Amino acid sequence: ACSAPGGKTLAMLQHQPEAVVTAVDIDTARMARVQENLERGYVFAHLIVGDAGAPEAWWDGEPFDRILADVPCSATGVIRRHPDIKRLRRPEDFPVLVARQAAIVDALWLLLKPGGRMVYATCSILEQENAAQMAAFLQRHADARLLPMPVDWGEPRTVDTRFVGRQVFPEPEGHDGFFYAVLAKT
Repeated sequence: ACSAPGGKTLAMLQHQPEAVVTAVDIDTARMARVQENLERGYVFAHLIVGDAGAPEAWWDGEPFDRILADVPCSATGVIRRHPDIKRLRRPEDFPVLVARQAAIVDALWLLLKPGGRMVYATCSILEQENAAQMAAFLQRHADARLLPMPVDWGEPRTVDTRFVGRQVFPEPEGHDGFFYAVLAKT
């Protein structure tokens, strides 16, 4: 979900070419970029232009085994490559983004099969979009549990001593900042 410009969709299909993937994005022009990237990689995904926060308009009713919710965010994790973010983001933008993220992840959760997994991802370094967002999600969904991430990258994030995901901070000559959490549906 929120799949444009398609880099993660392409990577998933190159890693698991037998996977049946549906990519959803709200913007037609951005979805065209997804198509271009998939064609360059010689892979295929079912592309849907639709709002991830309103799946009733596009979802066929078949629950998903896995969902990547790469939600819209402040993009503070890519600020080293896009310094204009400091000027473009206003304080009043953050509550709107956090509410939109919550709406998307809540809507997508309903599309996940019991036993399925959802990855929540942002390119943000802000607590309210990441650890706090996941803590609030867990409060709203009794059928959700966070899975441990046995990796050696990023820093574990906690809220009230409860693990809620991993944060990667930007490095001046390295990678961008990202947050990931893996949720399982019981």
